[in-house]
Amino acid sequence: MERDLFFRREAGRLVSALTRIFGVHNVALAEDVVQDALCRAVAEWPFSGVPENPSAWLMKVAKNRALDVLRGRKNADRFAPDLGYLLDSEWTLAPTVADLFEPRAIRDGELRMMFSCCDPRLSEDGRVALILSVLSAMSVREVAGALLLSEAAAEKKISRAKEVLRTSGTLFALHDPREVEARLPSVQRALYLLFNEGYHGASPVAAVRETLCQEALYLTQNLLQHPQAAVATTRALLALMCLTAARLPSRTDSEGDLIPLREQDRSLWDRALIEEGMRLLDESATGSELSEYHLEAAIAAAHAHAPSAHETPWAEIVGLYDLLLRTRPSPVAALGRAIAIGQRDGVDAGLEALADLEGEARLERAPFFSAAMADLELQAGRVADAKAHLEEAKALSRSPSERRFFEHRLLSLPR
Repeated sequence: MERDLFFRREAGRLVSALTRIFGVHNVALAEDVVQDALCRAVAEWPFSGVPENPSAWLMKVAKNRALDVLRGRKNADRFAPDLGYLLDSEWTLAPTVADLFEPRAIRDGELRMMFSCCDPRLSEDGRVALILSVLSAMSVREVAGALLLSEAAAEKKISRAKEVLRTSGTLFALHDPREVEARLPSVQRALYLLFNEGYHGASPVAAVRETLCQEALYLTQNLLQHPQAAVATTRALLALMCLTAARLPSRTDSEGDLIPLREQDRSLWDRALIEEGMRLLDESATGSELSEYHLEAAIAAAHAHAPSAHETPWAEIVGLYDLLLRTRPSPVAALGRAIAIGQRDGVDAGLEALADLEGEARLERAPFFSAAMADLELQAGRVADAKAHLEEAKALSRSPSERRFFEHRLLSLPR
């Protein structure tokens, strides 16, 4: 596992545990302690070697540093209010901290942190930005890419959200079913975007970051373990992740560059994940609710069961996109529908559907719209037009891997 991605994964767990100890008003302190542990690993591991269990090593360093902080401040009331009396005495201090670093306590802390980040005083984007920043250790740039915002707007949302978290008093307790129900959609949305950032984000490190996808899968599975969160929409969300993650083995080539869906080797797709996704999708259909996650999972299932790109049931997919746009309208869903129309009804119909999306600000900040135009123009044999759109897509590339992808497409154009 790549070091920085491993550190990112561990950071969220440790920040959750330390915030439980220090209190939400000290979340910055929790982040500082985690940063200290990560810096120590960076300094020591190149010389001493990576420990046999690097997660346990980081946890031990963070736990010891937390004890130093707690002992250095005489008034335990400055930390988590519900733990004050346990942090006051040396007899109970170390055992209490050790208990909160146990696997079950860490999982509980992650859940409580996710819901704490979804304070009703915040907008949905603010809640999602906070989860991605604090729990998933994503940078401002990555949060901006996930939410299709400018970096300045993303930074403002994160700062505002952290201030709200600091003033919330205590971590969310997951006891009130109405409060859980009210905050659950934002938690689901954040996990959805975390997975997407791993699957086709804007990282300069790699075109696909499987670690982020696996982290989103893990957190969603954790969410599903809580009785009040184990609802149809959570199952549908996990189904979508499984069905999409099944394509990861064929998503990049040996150089780490992207491979379009229609060119992927489908024999490499993870059949076990597809079966798990279908099982979860079937379970999610037992109620009357039809969410965007149900519909996106159904679209992913249609692709998963198609023997080839040519045999994809495009009419079914267009119908699902129509429902998706009525359920949760978005420019990204509209783009997917336009592409599917181009495959179902032909190039001209697809270009007409894409033309309706021109001027959509959120699409103009990413290369996907221009890439879709280029693909349809190339299918029509209009190479010069396809080239112009590919040049636009290359100029909008969000990472070196995306830029290389469009450069390769330009080089492969017929003369």
